Amino acid sequence: MLKRLRQRFSDTRNDATASPDNAAIGSSVDSVDETDTIHDEEQLEDESEDEETDGEDDDDEDAEEAAPWLDRDTIAFLASMAAHVLVIVGLASVTIVTQPDLLSVFIESEPITEELAPLDIVNEIAYSEDASDEFGADSIGTVDMALSTAPLLADISQVETVDLDVEIPDGNVAVAASVQQALGLTEAPKTVRGMTGVGTTGTDGAVDRITYEVLQSLEERPTLVVWVFDSSISMVKRRQEIRDRFDRIYEQLGIVQEEKRKREGDFEVPPLLTSVMSFGSQVEVLTDEPTDDLNQIREAIDSIGAEGGDEMVFHAVRTAIDRHKSMRQNRGPGSPARNVMLIVVTDERGDDLQVAEETIKMCRFHSMPCYVLGVPSPFGRDKAYIKFVEFDPKYAQGEDWAEVDQGPESLFPERVKIGYADNYMEEPVIDSGFGPYALSKLCYETGGIYFTIHPNRRLNSRVDRHEVEAFASQMSYFFDPETMERYRPDYLTEAEYMSRVKKSPLRFALLNAAQLSRVGTLSRPRMVFIKRDEAIFTRELTEAQLESARLYPELSEMCAVLAEGEKFRSKETSPRWLASFELSYGTAIAAKVRAESYNAMLAKAKRGMTFEKPESNTWNLKPSDRVTVDSKLEKEAKLAKELLQSVADKHKGTPWGLLAQRELNHPIGWEWTESFTDLNPPPRPNNTPNPNNNPPPPQDDQARMLAPPPPKRPITKI
Repeated sequence: MLKRLRQRFSDTRNDATASPDNAAIGSSVDSVDETDTIHDEEQLEDESEDEETDGEDDDDEDAEEAAPWLDRDTIAFLASMAAHVLVIVGLASVTIVTQPDLLSVFIESEPITEELAPLDIVNEIAYSEDASDEFGADSIGTVDMALSTAPLLADISQVETVDLDVEIPDGNVAVAASVQQALGLTEAPKTVRGMTGVGTTGTDGAVDRITYEVLQSLEERPTLVVWVFDSSISMVKRRQEIRDRFDRIYEQLGIVQEEKRKREGDFEVPPLLTSVMSFGSQVEVLTDEPTDDLNQIREAIDSIGAEGGDEMVFHAVRTAIDRHKSMRQNRGPGSPARNVMLIVVTDERGDDLQVAEETIKMCRFHSMPCYVLGVPSPFGRDKAYIKFVEFDPKYAQGEDWAEVDQGPESLFPERVKIGYADNYMEEPVIDSGFGPYALSKLCYETGGIYFTIHPNRRLNSRVDRHEVEAFASQMSYFFDPETMERYRPDYLTEAEYMSRVKKSPLRFALLNAAQLSRVGTLSRPRMVFIKRDEAIFTRELTEAQLESARLYPELSEMCAVLAEGEKFRSKETSPRWLASFELSYGTAIAAKVRAESYNAMLAKAKRGMTFEKPESNTWNLKPSDRVTVDSKLEKEAKLAKELLQSVADKHKGTPWGLLAQRELNHPIGWEWTESFTDLNPPPRPNNTPNPNNNPPPPQDDQARMLAPPPPKRPITKI
């Protein structure tokens, strides 16, 4: 290559010297550096002598060296460079067109007049192999979750700003970022997750904790608290409890009197302002402007009515955000930027779940933590029943049980549905340890707290139905929040939730089985068969077999779906998912074996059985821990017991452990016993007539003329 370049340089100079137009220039150059030229010519002659010995191949190279500058390689190189330049310019143009806001910010930004402090550059990164308690809250494993559900682990929940919001719902990436943060001019806030499942026995405890949260917010900057009350009938008592406690709240906050005000320049700035809203089927703003007047706050709460119907809780939260988002910014003298805290008081999950995700995004974008004074969600159920006690004298006084929507605690059902409402083995309604999914996620994602309030909350004992207090839901068992912290539901978007499910065959099988319709079990099966004669005895056995024969296909299908995930039990790291799968699979197998062995025992009786005692005439079918009619059923019964025992041992003190132990207490198999039944019992004595023949009491005509009793309130939706 060096030879070629030198040859081309020599040829170019020779051409320039030979040209008449350039003769003067050539002679000038020769006169300036004649010594160098002679040296170059001598060197070229030596190289020429060397090249003559190279043969015919070198002659071809000499021909190529004589080619002009703009040969094909040079043209290709220039064309490639031009194409790359066009691509780079095009990409830069797309960025400017698709992000006009970014360009306008750079154009409209004021120049920085202050000298910026030098940025610290991290040259070394230290790491630890020990597990961290602050990361992994969204991972598949939930053992080392950050700030989960236990009140004892509750750090101060604060969200100052949310400048970066990234969501990947279906593979499309949407990024909204502050330009200043993107340039590194501001410090990105730490991600603070909220808390769910903080259990209290009354409203006072939750309000005291919220008061502490408000105090912490006031330490940072002036604060606005927005109270959003459920206006349903069932919330009358709780609203009154909060209203009566407002005096103590504001005394603790130290702002009841004017002297507690802070000053900003020449303007008086109340450190705490309050707004009051209510919601039912419609959202109502009860304070025209945020206020620090305690009497006005009381009057606003007292004006909330008692209505039934739908509860648009997420629409109410969105209204609160839209109405008060301007207070997050500094609006000039006397109107500094404030923290805004949303406090929702309700006892249901809400009837507008379709806007829940959008509402959560709005809260995060405007950095408004949301706190909910709610109720515990029933474990694995949508519905619960509250004890409604009439308080309005215009209605008939008394108590009744009303159905309310308070669950479930997870995004999708994570347990199979087995049993009937009137089943003799119907499971009790128990506390899930968390609130309804959407409201709990609202608190978790925004850095707030979900309080599960129930006046009958106590551990390690059953709460009977007659013990349930007024306006509380019926729940038989409650669990320690410290134990339940490992079983927090996955608060994810639906796309991310399903993505994780599809990656795990165990979770995929469980979710598919949970989507199946409710499958019944033996509902009060016939247990006594009197053998009067062979024909009647056989007919009664056949009729009793019909129910078990009907249940078998449904239970077999459920067990087959769950069996696809059984081999992956050892790979599941989430205690919640593992407990749900083992409980569901064990319960389904037990129900299948119980029904199938019942059918087999009746078939055995139809083939003929002999009484051991001559006086016996009755066969009694009783539950048994042994399955003797079929070896296949015996193996399945063993697997069911192993699964249920694993849940009872590893997840003790949780809803899964309680239900597994309850299932283990019911034998899976059956056995026949014989007894004697008197077929001709003596007749019962007739009712003895009144020996005195007393006439009936006279009717009270005056009482009959009294006004009718007040009507009973309809409680279809309270």
